[in-house]
Amino acid sequence: MKVLHVITGLDVGGAEQQLRLLLRRLPAHCEVVTLTRPGPVAEGIEADGTPVTHLGMTGNRDLTALPRLAALIREGGYDLVHTHLYRACVYGRIAARMAGVRAVVATEHSLGDAVIEGRRLTRGVRTLYRATERLGTATVAVSDTVAARLRRWGVPEQRIHVVPGGIEAHRFAFDPAARALVRTRLGLPLDAFVVGGAGRLVPGKRFDVLVRAVTQLPGVHLLLAGAGPERETLRRMAEQFGSGDRIHLLGERDGAVDAASDGRGAAAWGTGGGRGTGGAGGTHAPSAHPQGPGGPDIPGLLSAIDVFVSPSPDEAFGLAVLEALGSGLHVLYGSCPAVDELPADQAPGARRFSPGVHELATALRELRRHGPGRLPVPPVVRRYDITRSAEALMSVYEQAVAVAPARRRNRAAVPLPQGRSAALSAAAVSLPDPARSPAPSPLSNR
Repeated sequence: MKVLHVITGLDVGGAEQQLRLLLRRLPAHCEVVTLTRPGPVAEGIEADGTPVTHLGMTGNRDLTALPRLAALIREGGYDLVHTHLYRACVYGRIAARMAGVRAVVATEHSLGDAVIEGRRLTRGVRTLYRATERLGTATVAVSDTVAARLRRWGVPEQRIHVVPGGIEAHRFAFDPAARALVRTRLGLPLDAFVVGGAGRLVPGKRFDVLVRAVTQLPGVHLLLAGAGPERETLRRMAEQFGSGDRIHLLGERDGAVDAASDGRGAAAWGTGGGRGTGGAGGTHAPSAHPQGPGGPDIPGLLSAIDVFVSPSPDEAFGLAVLEALGSGLHVLYGSCPAVDELPADQAPGARRFSPGVHELATALRELRRHGPGRLPVPPVVRRYDITRSAEALMSVYEQAVAVAPARRRNRAAVPLPQGRSAALSAAAVSLPDPARSPAPSPLSNR
C-alpha cells in the first residue's frame, strides 16, 4: 500500500512527533507532504528514510496550493491519503478528491470543546470542516473524548475510528545518573524539590497558573520546556513575583522520539553513549552530547524533576502526561483523556486538580511534604504503546481502501460535488492560520 501523509507543518509538536513515530512502524510505503514550516521533525523523518516534500504554502489564502497538491497526489499514484491537523485536513481532502484518490483518512489530534489547535471554534471553521469531512473515507479520533466531539459536530458514527496516541515508553525510563547530571548543569541543588512542565507556551495551556503556583512555594524550582508567544510574559511574571532564579524556561526541547537514526546523537544531557532501541521494552541510554543549546531533552528533564504538571484544561489526548508517567513521576493535570477514560487503578500516580493557582499550589505543597519518590510505571503507559497505535491505524487503512471506489486511472482532475467547490474555496480564508511559513526549504526540491 502506498500512502501519502499530508500535514500542516513539521516543526516540533505532539502531532508531528506522533507522525514520525507512526511512520517508523506502519507496514506501508509512506511519503510526507508538509504544507508549511518544515523543521526539526521534517529533518528527522527524512533521516529515518521517508521522503518529505515542502509544498511552500504561504497562508490560508494561498489557494494555488490546492492544484499543486492535487497534482502531486495524482502523479504519486497513492492508494490512500492521510491528513493531519486542520488546514491539511481541509486542503488534503479536497486535493485527494481532485486527484481521484477515494481512500482518504484524517486524524483529529487537537480538537477541544471550544478550540482546535489553540484557536477558537467559529461557525465558519466548523462548517468548513464538516463540508470537507464528507469528502473523506474515515476520521480517526485520538481518544473517545475526541470521538464524542466529532459526533456532536455531525460526523457519522460509521466514519469515526478511535486510534489512541502512543509513546515509546522506554525512552522515558527514570535514569538517576541523568537526574544528577541535569541538575548539576542547571545549577539546581540535588535535594531541591523540582516541578516540571512541557508544551507550547500559549494562553490555552495555562502555564501562567503553573508559574504562579510555583512562585508561592519557597525553594521550589520549575523546569518548563517549550516555546511560544507566552514565553516573555511568563518570564516577566516570574521576575515580578521575585522568583526569576527558580523559574527555568528551557525553550523547545526534543527527545520524545528516539534519535538513533537521525545522525544527531541521542538524548541531550544524559549519561553514556548508547541509544534507546526501537519498540517497547528497550532501555534508555542517552548520549552525553547536547542535542541543542540551553538544557536537557524531555527524557532528561523528566528524570531531573520530582513531579510533572500539565495545567491545560482542554486536551485531546495527553501525551505529555503519559511520558511523565513512563518516568515513574507523580502527575498533576487539568485534562488528560488518555487517563480519564480508564479506571483509576491504571494510573495511580496521576491526579486531576481543580483549576486555579491556589489549588495547584496546595497539591504541590502536599506532594512535597510527603516526598513523592518514584513510582512503578503504571499499566496506562503499556496500554498506549506506539506499536499498538500503528497496528490499529493500519487496520483503518485496510478498511478505507476496501470500501473506497477503485482509484480513477485517468489524469484529469475529478470534480467536487456540484456547488461545493466554490463554497469550499471561498471559505478557505476562515482556516486557522499558523505562523506564515518561510521561503521554501531545500525539502521542496524533492
